[in-house]
Amino acid sequence: MIIVLASVGIFTYDRVSLLLRNSAERHIQQTAVQATGKLEALLRQIDTIAAQVATNDSVQRLLMQELDGRRASFGERQSLQQISRNYQAYATGIRSLELYTTDYRRMFPLDDVSLNSRIPDEWISKADREMGGLVWLGLDPTDPDVVIAIRRVRLIDRSFSHGGYLTVRIERSYFELTDSLTEGDGSREAMVLLDEAGHTIASDFPPAAGVEAHLASGDDEVAIGGDSYKAIRQQSATTGWTLAILTPVDYSTEGIAVLRTAIVLAGSIGCLLFLIFTFILSTMITRPILNLMKAMRGARLGSLKPNESTSSTMEINELNHTYNQMVAYLNELIEVVYQKEIIQSRTELKALQAQINPHFLFNTLEAFYWELEEKGEDELARIVVAMSGLFRYVISRPDEDEWVTIRDELDHAERYLQIMEMRMVDRLSWEINVDAASQGVPIPKLLVQPLVENAILHGIEQRTGPGKVLLSIEASKQPGYTAVWVSDDGPGMDEASVLALREALAEGRSLSSKGTGVGLLNVQSRLKLYYGSFTNGLDIRITEGEGASFGFEIPNEHGGTIQREDDLDRGR
Repeated sequence: MIIVLASVGIFTYDRVSLLLRNSAERHIQQTAVQATGKLEALLRQIDTIAAQVATNDSVQRLLMQELDGRRASFGERQSLQQISRNYQAYATGIRSLELYTTDYRRMFPLDDVSLNSRIPDEWISKADREMGGLVWLGLDPTDPDVVIAIRRVRLIDRSFSHGGYLTVRIERSYFELTDSLTEGDGSREAMVLLDEAGHTIASDFPPAAGVEAHLASGDDEVAIGGDSYKAIRQQSATTGWTLAILTPVDYSTEGIAVLRTAIVLAGSIGCLLFLIFTFILSTMITRPILNLMKAMRGARLGSLKPNESTSSTMEINELNHTYNQMVAYLNELIEVVYQKEIIQSRTELKALQAQINPHFLFNTLEAFYWELEEKGEDELARIVVAMSGLFRYVISRPDEDEWVTIRDELDHAERYLQIMEMRMVDRLSWEINVDAASQGVPIPKLLVQPLVENAILHGIEQRTGPGKVLLSIEASKQPGYTAVWVSDDGPGMDEASVLALREALAEGRSLSSKGTGVGLLNVQSRLKLYYGSFTNGLDIRITEGEGASFGFEIPNEHGGTIQREDDLDRGR
């Protein structure tokens, strides 16, 4: 038995030690591959965001304007800064995005710093040679904690001609890969990322260690801080940067001494019997545990199903029973939350849509009163017909009060304008412009009429003499979207009023009676509830002293199917 155990121990020691070394080498190679993949993913993320900013419609338009000799206004440059902040939210490592014209003037941020004062001319020339590709330059000369990348912006509508430059300033901490790759696996690899010039971008060593000089030698084994490391270098095809994985030399042999001691001890106490009884015992315990683990992994992937297997061990059965109770309880909670969310969403939509009805009916009844008071009963038939159409549209069956077509909304708005014309005599005129392709686009009911009402109450009625309301519905510049605008030639609004109105709409509150009422707030809230992220909500355009325009853009394919029995009879 001693000879057999000794032979088995020596053979096992030799083979397992070889496996440990091979396993350590494979682990190091795998870590290098993972680190390179992680780095490439980080670089692609920055490249994607930079490409999206460079091809943004507003950026392209203002750069073409600058190229034509027309300087961008402060407001236009400020809007670019908002676009920049929106894109920065997609990557936490981006410190700033900077846009420059072809003559190196900065468009945003809003200062007069030039491009050639920020980075050397040879870096700009390198960006020019790449013809629109993102060029990774290295550390910022003015800030050692920032890495700079630059791309040449090409104007799509000008045959991809030169339009300016976009620089991306990224935190150095964005390129620290060790924590995300080696967390929890017990390995001791250190990583160093160097740019093309050999400067350190990210390192697990202190600056005083002189890692750059050691890695510049090109040796496979380097000594840093009195310790020997095996160096594996990977070069990024995107940036030309070098990623070095440094592993302690004794890492591949650290388990051999433990293995030798374990073999000697196991042989001395009769490991054969120990292994037999351990196998029997472990099989009894681990099999039901593995079944339970399998069921739990299924729950992690979204399939909450109970574990039907049983065990002869009381503790395992108790664990299984507790897990099944938890699954049943979670399934009940999921169903309850799902139903509550559906009910809450429907209730909010119904409440917001119903809110407009009394508000509008009061205004309509007031117009009806003034008509009877001022013109007598000769026009009563016309008023009754118009109001009948209004009430029929507003007070409809529950299955018809959510989605209509733009054509239906315009018919409703026109009836309202007819009534208001009777009230205001010759002070009101209107015009409706709509292309044929936009008439059948689905839209929530009572979304246009509040804008018409706002144009009359706060536009036409506030001016002296006749006024005009213009309804314009056409295809948006954004493919698949329709733009709806209601304009008036009233006294307009000043900048302070517009800012206050936009802030109130964003916060979901209404201003005083002359600022905005329930109508605009209702339209803003319903746009967000019906369309969510597919719309930017209510927009405002003003020209001081020349009226105001309120409108929105909605996707053409959003919302339910609209079926009207009178579509064929109306012949539209």
